[in-house]
Amino acid sequence: MTALLGQLFFTFFFIGLFNFGGGGAMLSLIQGQVVTAHQWITQAEFTDIVAISQSTPGPIGINCATYVGYEVMANAGFGQWAGVLGSTLATLAIVLPSFIVFFLIIKVFNKFHESRTFADTMRALRPAVAGLIGAAALVLIFRTGWTSGRLQVRLLTENFPDWKAWAIFAAAFGLGFTKKAGPIAIILGAGVLGLLIY
Repeated sequence: MTALLGQLFFTFFFIGLFNFGGGGAMLSLIQGQVVTAHQWITQAEFTDIVAISQSTPGPIGINCATYVGYEVMANAGFGQWAGVLGSTLATLAIVLPSFIVFFLIIKVFNKFHESRTFADTMRALRPAVAGLIGAAALVLIFRTGWTSGRLQVRLLTENFPDWKAWAIFAAAFGLGFTKKAGPIAIILGAGVLGLLIY
């Protein structure tokens, strides 16, 4: 159990350390580690965790870490209290790098905030953040892998089982893009629509 807790801590510490752009951008890193690299949870479980993390209060990346920490320990058969410990460690690990980096930035910000290099670096990070958020969306729609040296791309049918799910997705995307609807209204609307349709 201790070895798994250590792995869980260092995995989420690594994710927190190399994440730029907030929780949405963090999702593809989390998926890459917990589903692909370590295979602690399945893609379907990860999709459910993302949905719950978006629907509950708080930052999505931290919520996701909390749920994943619990699921990893529970799936390993260590019981409920080990799941709570896994949640606590994963949550602490994912926020700890931000606290460390933020503390260091406070120490040097006044010295460098007017630097052209600093401004250029921040400007260069913006497209990377957009790319990471886009990658997180694609992770929830497609599964990719290599078979016999060829890239295989498959639609995740468990996330979009029929045309109704695609219609809800299109409506949510359209409202967010054209009407500038808030995320809370979109999530609630999609939830109500899903309950009515399914």
